[in-house]
Amino acid sequence: MKTRTRLIGAATGLALFAGALPALAEDITVAYFLEWPMPFEYAKVMGTYDKELGTKVNWVSFDTGTAMSAAMASGDVQIAVSQGVPPFVVATSAGQDLQILDVAVSYSENDNCVVRSELEIDKDSAKELEGKKVAIPLGTAAHYGFLSQMNHFGVDISTMDIVDMSPPDGAAAIAQGAVDMACGYGGGLTRMKEHGNVLLTGAEKEDLGILVFDVTSAPASFVANNGDLVARFLKVTAAANAMWNSGEHTAEMLPVIAKDSGMDEQSASDFMATFTFPGIKEQLSQKWLGGGAQKFMKGVADVFVQAGSIDAALDSYDSHVNTGPLRAAGGM
Repeated sequence: MKTRTRLIGAATGLALFAGALPALAEDITVAYFLEWPMPFEYAKVMGTYDKELGTKVNWVSFDTGTAMSAAMASGDVQIAVSQGVPPFVVATSAGQDLQILDVAVSYSENDNCVVRSELEIDKDSAKELEGKKVAIPLGTAAHYGFLSQMNHFGVDISTMDIVDMSPPDGAAAIAQGAVDMACGYGGGLTRMKEHGNVLLTGAEKEDLGILVFDVTSAPASFVANNGDLVARFLKVTAAANAMWNSGEHTAEMLPVIAKDSGMDEQSASDFMATFTFPGIKEQLSQKWLGGGAQKFMKGVADVFVQAGSIDAALDSYDSHVNTGPLRAAGGM
């Protein structure tokens, strides 16, 4: 695999910057994704976070979860919303002291790999991918899904030419015929599907144990020094999720969410129909932050080690899940 050194180098760089977070000033900066419509964006646009936190919240969009990790390591970002678990695992395995604060969204249809139509390769002929060129945002959920799928199909990834590309760039590359397969999520994945087919559906991936979910994360030092603020942030997010989940406010929320995410209403609606936003009680259950997420992270790390993408996995990821602020949010 030609990308091993690059991913390990990036992870090492994150570790070197870990702990560089400054003390909270008059405002905070939160990372999020464009073309990734979620209920929190309604509260974002309405100024609810600023009001409930009592401080100015600056929002900055990113293309990948690895970029979010780097921004938190440098102190430019204090909280990341909807960071993928794989980039979180890459960063923490390298020594960055990040913590998962909640389960932002669960999804399986909105993260996948697409094979260029002209190749006529499907799940029954996946071995033909050996020797092909693939675009992947390294260290992300899409990267983990790619490795897991190739392992399932018995494809030797050492024969493949793997290029690190964000989903939008990967979509452009597969459209131009510059790559044979591209992996990604969000709007990038939607555009990829215009030029190819997926190997496995979301349900088929889940049957193989390939879960796909994002988290809200933050540097441990920031959480320790700003516990009440973090709890209030999670409370606003949970309230927006509950508002959306009720199904009674779709007409009010969807136009705002779509515009903020840079999408038209129909596209945003189609995306969100494949998303699940668990409530606080469910997030604290054994399936998620009560133990399931920690076990899943260990599995992700072990797959990355086996693939040569990271040097080593932690013995346990338990210390990188902090349910204290979420429990506090539930009691507010």
